[in-house]
Amino acid sequence: MNRNTLIVVLILVIFFVISFLTNILGPIIPDLVDSFQLSIGLAGFLPFAFFVAYSASIPSGLLVEKYQEKRVLLGAFLLAFLGALLFALIPQFSVALVSLFSIGVGMAMLQVVINPLLRVTGGEEHFAFNSVLAQLFSGAASFISPFLYSYFVVNLHTTNTSFPIAVLNRLVPVDLKWVSLYWVFALTTLLMIVVVALIKFPTVELKDDEKVEVGGTLTELLRNKTVLLFFAGIFAYVGTEQGIANWISKFLQLYHGVDPTTTGAEVVAYFWGLMTIGCVLGLVLLKLTDSRKVLMIFTLGAIIALLAGLFGTKEVALYAFPATGFFASVMWSIIFSLALNSVPQHHGTFSGILCTGIVGGALVPLIIGGLAELVGLRWAMLVILFTLGYIFSIGIWAKPLVTNATIKLKSERVNE
Repeated sequence: MNRNTLIVVLILVIFFVISFLTNILGPIIPDLVDSFQLSIGLAGFLPFAFFVAYSASIPSGLLVEKYQEKRVLLGAFLLAFLGALLFALIPQFSVALVSLFSIGVGMAMLQVVINPLLRVTGGEEHFAFNSVLAQLFSGAASFISPFLYSYFVVNLHTTNTSFPIAVLNRLVPVDLKWVSLYWVFALTTLLMIVVVALIKFPTVELKDDEKVEVGGTLTELLRNKTVLLFFAGIFAYVGTEQGIANWISKFLQLYHGVDPTTTGAEVVAYFWGLMTIGCVLGLVLLKLTDSRKVLMIFTLGAIIALLAGLFGTKEVALYAFPATGFFASVMWSIIFSLALNSVPQHHGTFSGILCTGIVGGALVPLIIGGLAELVGLRWAMLVILFTLGYIFSIGIWAKPLVTNATIKLKSERVNE
């Protein structure tokens, strides 16, 4: 099939939008806590409501096969639009849970659609490059969104008379400036609905390894120890990522008196920014050595950076927490590739199971919030040492059927 540049660009924009909507919770949690007068334990239910929606990954795969990509994309953006609009109109805690779940289901549906679509429209020979490019778009969105939040909070209901600020001043209450982001999300998802509706989509023929099968195949995989171990790996990774990102700003506010609307948001932005940079470095390292070694080295780096952030001075914490993002950068891709390379067949269904592991982003922040009520946020965040410890163990016990190709391996094959 010929490459479809327009669809590839659209997919890259969708990757941007997914991260834009997903990773804003960390910077705004302190504001949500203050606005709704929440305990830290209750605040943990906010990321829970969003990420538990990823349990819809396998059903979403079945929807794609039945209704095709365009309809599922439209449905996903419609759910996200309704969720964002509802939260913008009625900024209450109970509404927040429903809204975030609706947005989360939409994001889960998008994740299932876009990777096979990127393979087909971008060309299989360019899939690896386009996948990395998509991750860069995701990282850019995660980096930008905290700064956008800071801009609105600093400028709303002030002497700033620019057009977007003037419009938002009429929509956003003086004491709930963070609500402005959900008006932006509603507008963004509405625009995406219009764009997707206007574009003609190609027919995507899913490979056998991309199809989600239920029944006997799903049961067989769920009885496979390797499948369950790697599911736990994805669970641990997303739990680590969101457990850090969602609580950084609140931690800095509680223990170091950092303003969450400015410095706190910047630290979260740099967490995502360094994660993007780490992805690029990780690509180079994966060409030089075995992915399991890279995973273990980066995990050790994340553990050291986390402990420095939790127990170091304010100055140390401001640098150490973003550094955890850098070290976490390679974990998702390595765990996912090791998983798929450890099972000889049914990769589509296996991918659906792995994506369901994203619910780790729901449970780990919730556990941290609950423990923080008992022992304080600093000690509660040590839960992340358990998830990182499990990720480190993957580098020890993983035995993939196919290992990543390195420069050394290629040269050895040539000499043979």
